[in-house]
Amino acid sequence: MVSIERSERLCRRDESSHSSECLMLLLHQHQRMAESEERRDVFKLSRDWLSVQEVVDTVSSSSCGAISVFIGTTREDEVDGRTVIGLEYEAYELMAQSEFTKLCADIRERWPTVTHICVHHRLGWVEVGQASVAMAISSPHRHDSQQAIQRCIDQLKANIPIWKKEVYDTQDSSWKENAECSWATRNKLSSESV
Repeated sequence: MVSIERSERLCRRDESSHSSECLMLLLHQHQRMAESEERRDVFKLSRDWLSVQEVVDTVSSSSCGAISVFIGTTREDEVDGRTVIGLEYEAYELMAQSEFTKLCADIRERWPTVTHICVHHRLGWVEVGQASVAMAISSPHRHDSQQAIQRCIDQLKANIPIWKKEVYDTQDSSWKENAECSWATRNKLSSESV
């Protein structure tokens, strides 16, 4: 059996019509390697501080040379003369888990070499500067995990039922929808057509 590294070197050198064969060989080798290790998809909603190290450890694998990480933090923002001092998160937890499972299937279909996926999201009060979400994705090479992590955060914000309420220095608050939400887009389109 030709090693993955040797196959990659051969494919980089081969600019002929055989390059699609090289890519298929590489994909097949990566899939066999990934199949030898059980894939993990971990989703956790927590009222506690998020541990980035725990998220990274969850996706670590000796077969992976890349772990891509995204950490979303609560930022201080100015809204109508009021300053955001924190966010309050709520979720429909059973549906969130179901949507996360769909998201993982979508990521694996797009990037078959993705090995492990882990997302931890805060619930409850999160003050400015604290992490609201921490996620990591591992794969044998960086390209797939980097693209997959971007897809993961975009789709999490668009489809997973987690809501946030901005709390201001004036002690009032307002619920906010993510611009990525499909229902937000529909609402914008319908209001523009009126």
